[in-house]
Amino acid sequence: MLKFRFDTLNKKPKVYSIAVLTLVTLVLLALLLLFGGEREIPLSCLLVAAFFAAVTVLLLRAFLLQLRYNPYSYNTIIYFGFGLFTLFIAMAYVALYFQVRELPVESILVNVLGSLLGSAKGYMIYTFPFLLLFSAALAVSNLSLIRHEGFRPVNLLGILLALVLVGGQVLLFVRDYSVSGSQQEVMLHDLLSNLLAAIYLYFECMMLGTMVADGVTARYEPEKDKDYLIVLGCAIRRDGTPTPLLRGRLERALRFARAQEAQTGRAPIFVLSGGQGADETVSEAECMRRWLAEQGVPAERMLLEDRSTDTAENMAFSKELIFARDPQARVAFSTNKFHVFRSGIKARRVKLRAVGMGCKSKWYFWPNAAVREFIGLLTQHKGKQLLILLSLIAAYTLMTLLYYQY
Repeated sequence: MLKFRFDTLNKKPKVYSIAVLTLVTLVLLALLLLFGGEREIPLSCLLVAAFFAAVTVLLLRAFLLQLRYNPYSYNTIIYFGFGLFTLFIAMAYVALYFQVRELPVESILVNVLGSLLGSAKGYMIYTFPFLLLFSAALAVSNLSLIRHEGFRPVNLLGILLALVLVGGQVLLFVRDYSVSGSQQEVMLHDLLSNLLAAIYLYFECMMLGTMVADGVTARYEPEKDKDYLIVLGCAIRRDGTPTPLLRGRLERALRFARAQEAQTGRAPIFVLSGGQGADETVSEAECMRRWLAEQGVPAERMLLEDRSTDTAENMAFSKELIFARDPQARVAFSTNKFHVFRSGIKARRVKLRAVGMGCKSKWYFWPNAAVREFIGLLTQHKGKQLLILLSLIAAYTLMTLLYYQY
């Protein structure tokens, strides 16, 4: 298990220093361009590279601090996802320095701005092999899921995402392959291509950041000091017994509880969270109670929360039960690995400071489920996501106009 420590900081990490760093870098660039000789102009590439390298360090440091402050946050995704992108830009400018040292000053300046303008498209090119393999894995897992679980529209999500990932890159490459016409027509063409790349870049960074956040939080092993363990419900069988998916969550929670009791002598209380669906003979909470009772868990160590219909209600109603007994309780929750991160976000939204533990699921099931989780994440925090996306669009629009103006 990973050695990260969650929830050990009380101060939220900030990245305001990036704004100060940006201002300082712009001033230094201006001084270099105004007062530097021709031999010093190539140093502008190294200055830009140093700036993006410093931004990368700040973002990755913020990512690690965010895990210690609150791992279940969109900031965790953003810091890591865009940290990879800024690292790519830093490396690109180091390479550019060696390419332009002998060029005329005007060509150097054009290359400096042009490289930044083409950063989104360049990132897509260099990450294409990874995305191609990832898309192929998604398609294979979806086909296996359909073979084992039957055809349902939701089981096509992985294939659809794979088509979007590969198709978007192919579309951009084909569109950007050749262009002719007046300068205004070429500028408009490049503007549209850069905006498409910026939008694609945003979702790629979010996807990569989500994969890392999912992996870190899913493999985390909570401290053995918990008072309550929430087991998140899911669909049950028609005879009222748990499905393999739900049984995995129960087994994970039970293993943790027994390990904690053996290590510390503290026996946590299970909070079994899940209501009764229209096609279910009993509530998911009751189904879980019966299973745990068969494993020897006494009734006094089980609380039933049988009103919830989704993960958000799981957390909200479970919190009510727990805080009615102990507002200072230490809480963990058990769910599938692909579901830990988003469940943690739901818990923090109702001010429940709980940490998650993930159980395994069949290999062909998790990629499609992970795609559903990613789509679910994109539907949240729309304001923050829209601000980042619009900032990228504005930046690439401004750079395109400056490039052709120059």
